Amino acid sequence: MALLLTLRFAPVQNSGGTAKDLKSTVILISIDGFHPDYLNKYPAPTLSMLAGQGVRAKWMTPVYPTLTFPNHYSIATGLYPDKHGIVGNNIYDPEFKQTFSLSKREEVQNGRWWLGEPIWVTAEKQGQRAAAFFFPGTEAEIGGMRPSRWKTYDEKIPKSERVDTMLSWLDLPGPERPTLIMTYFGDVDSAGHESGPDSEGVRQAVADVDRVLGRLVEGLKSRKIFELVNIIIVSDHGMARIEPGQVVLLDDYLDPKQAEAVVWNGASVNIFPKSGAEQAVYLSLKSKAPPHTSVYRKQDVPARFHYGGSRRIGGVVVMADEGWTILSRERYRAPANGGVIYRGSHGYDNRLESMRAIFVAQGPAFKQSQVVEPFENVDVYNVMAEVLGLKPASNDGGYAAARAVLRSQR
Repeated sequence: MALLLTLRFAPVQNSGGTAKDLKSTVILISIDGFHPDYLNKYPAPTLSMLAGQGVRAKWMTPVYPTLTFPNHYSIATGLYPDKHGIVGNNIYDPEFKQTFSLSKREEVQNGRWWLGEPIWVTAEKQGQRAAAFFFPGTEAEIGGMRPSRWKTYDEKIPKSERVDTMLSWLDLPGPERPTLIMTYFGDVDSAGHESGPDSEGVRQAVADVDRVLGRLVEGLKSRKIFELVNIIIVSDHGMARIEPGQVVLLDDYLDPKQAEAVVWNGASVNIFPKSGAEQAVYLSLKSKAPPHTSVYRKQDVPARFHYGGSRRIGGVVVMADEGWTILSRERYRAPANGGVIYRGSHGYDNRLESMRAIFVAQGPAFKQSQVVEPFENVDVYNVMAEVLGLKPASNDGGYAAARAVLRSQR
């Protein structure tokens, strides 16, 4: 698709060392589980400053399912999950007959799962350098490439160390310096799960992340490049309040012997019926009507979910209503979170208000002091490509968001 915009953003040069040869640069920061309302509910002076000086969307609409890995990879590729292949945090591929989960590091780092072309590969293919201090997908070799600099995920590494390393990358000589830098913070999501979206835990997590954003801003200012670098802050999804007793035990409605695989993602389940059993599995579930769920054959999943075109989506899909969790009896007895009683969750219908995500951007490429209408997160790939002067790979995003948030060429 030809670019609809012809913008190129060359930062104004100043006397700082790095600034003398600084190319158009994007720092992409993901704050997992950050709902747009948090900006109003909880003090976050640095993020509020960036949103006030730059441009923000009223909210950003995530993709379905509203889970961490599918949404990060949609932001990175501009593709819906049924095209980029990361259709959940837990995935089964009937061709590989293998499962993918966040805890299976060897699969997370295996490029066979990651389809499409993420923005870091686009940059590297076109002669720019990318660097990531944790961002889903950057540990795998995708299309034969990784970012020039990347890290194996380790949540124990302090956020301050992540930010200081990112700043050090900007101190590199021009040919080695990345024009795309990415990182990820999971604190707000963890707090939302453990104590719910309206909680002191989330307030503290927001404050903690905001402090490290302040560290980044001060580091950029000390290098005299704060006004020359483009900062984009996104989240992957929001958070819904849940009650521990709001659980659907699918064993009561499904005979597991009829399935080749059952993949659990909290608010949804992908069932891969054995050959010839799909109709029986579907009719059994529909007739028994598990409460607080919707049951679909894969081909009947509503088109707006963009959740039917991948072999990694089961022949029968069960979706939970907001606030409900789908589990097996075994999982209910031995929860994967080590016994913590969750008060918040996500993974639900991406049009729900509780699932909304943030988009905030500040820098020379972006409009100032503006709030724009909501857009889908698959549009972010084209925004980044435009700022970096890259020819985008084929994707599902449009250019309306780029026109809304980017400055016009002078």
